[in-house]
Amino acid sequence: MNLPNSITMSRIVMIPLLLWILTPHFPWHGHGAQEIAASVLFVLASITDGLDGYLARRRQQITTMGMLLDPLADKIMVAGALIALVAYNPQVVKVWIVVVIIGREFLISGLRSIAASEGFTIQASDLGKLKTVIQIVCVVSAILAHHWYQWQFGWLIVPVEWIAVAAIYFTMLVSTISAIDYFVGFWKRIDHASKDRRKSFVLTRRKDAGTP
Repeated sequence: MNLPNSITMSRIVMIPLLLWILTPHFPWHGHGAQEIAASVLFVLASITDGLDGYLARRRQQITTMGMLLDPLADKIMVAGALIALVAYNPQVVKVWIVVVIIGREFLISGLRSIAASEGFTIQASDLGKLKTVIQIVCVVSAILAHHWYQWQFGWLIVPVEWIAVAAIYFTMLVSTISAIDYFVGFWKRIDHASKDRRKSFVLTRRKDAGTP
């Protein structure tokens, strides 16, 4: 297994560890240690998300296994964290919002599978990249908001819970808009692919008709 795939696998291993930290069975439960540990682990997992793809392209080690594991690890990481946060911090992370965000991931995965079967791909838009960044802020702030309402550094006040609430709603909004944007791009490509296939079929029939 090459280095990029090993990094991807490490992200998958971090997911059950993150879920365990967000339970009462975690030894450092209370006093903010649990929230700090979970936040640091999620940020590290998010860093590996970009690192494995960068190394795979830089080292020319893009493999079928990596192309399968990378998006799978991303979706499990986000879905697992959000589902855990529904129980961990229900005041901030609402069930219906998590359903919308995870539903979007299922939709995009389905469209990507169809696109691959048709022989084309749709590159991630800037909205998709923005969604990824906002998701990281959303999950980390929601974890921290379980213990802290706000941080105060002298005259500077950081409203942790307010940031978490704003981030979760913004994540849902960007997820919905990016899903619509992806669907529009997919529809244009699939429509074009269907027209090309019909033209190819007509040309083939004409050639066959002209064959003695």
